[in-house]
Amino acid sequence: MNTPSKDESRTVRTCALLPVVAALALLGCQPTVKVEGGDKPIVINLNVKIEQEVRIKVEEDAETLLKSRDDIF
Repeated sequence: MNTPSKDESRTVRTCALLPVVAALALLGCQPTVKVEGGDKPIVINLNVKIEQEVRIKVEEDAETLLKSRDDIF
């Protein structure tokens, strides 16, 4: 039976450890994603005009005017 020499056994161990070292190196290179909130609060300005009441009154006035005056159109 042939027994491996010291150089051959060192080469075998080095070849066996190479994939482990490569895997650890790749794990160290994984990107990290961090989600952090801002320093300032979010401000939402709600400038809303409510025109529904005005439109209803105008529509009612226009309808009354059209009914009372047939000569407009």
